[in-house]
Amino acid sequence: MSTETETADNDGPLSPGSASTQAWEEKAPSERLTAWLTALVRNREYGHLAELRRPHMRTNTHIRAGWFNPEQREVYEQVAFLFAIYHRGASKPSYGYGTMGDATRRIGSSAGRGPDDPGAARLIDRIVASRRIPWRHLQHGVARLRSCDQAPPSWSQLADDLSQWSDRQARIAYRWAVAFHTPRTRPSTATKSDRTADTIKKGTTT
Repeated sequence: MSTETETADNDGPLSPGSASTQAWEEKAPSERLTAWLTALVRNREYGHLAELRRPHMRTNTHIRAGWFNPEQREVYEQVAFLFAIYHRGASKPSYGYGTMGDATRRIGSSAGRGPDDPGAARLIDRIVASRRIPWRHLQHGVARLRSCDQAPPSWSQLADDLSQWSDRQARIAYRWAVAFHTPRTRPSTATKSDRTADTIKKGTTT
């Protein structure tokens, strides 16, 4: 990937009509949100990240997060908040992987994770039982993943899923529950630092 494209992905398009502008505009809103958020970590914009961790304050940083999808402004602002919570003190960004159901399955310790961890099992039950987006439980889940040194969910996927939370046909809560309880055929205990390196490498491959 060229330096120009990387800059466009991180901070937005460089100039009207450029190839990087077109590539940026072709991205889904959730992908643009993630590109912007990860750039805040890479560029050490700690002041902006600190602002995002104050959900009851509407700063320009919160407003900018909502700009990526004005129709889902609350979702995008809150996902930015969760991202900032996870990356408190981080020097490298993690794009995450999987749904929140997959991520909750990674919560626990060497004694057991996911369904084998009572706390993780209670947490997913509370999340999927909620008719409204369970922001408090999601915050708890992200904080647990951080404390367990486990990778977060894909931030883009999380924004997309929460944008459809009330859509019965999308069945987001059901899909998360299935992801949590379905046995894995491969190890799912990679640390967040391992996954961060993997995702950054993939994200910079042409």
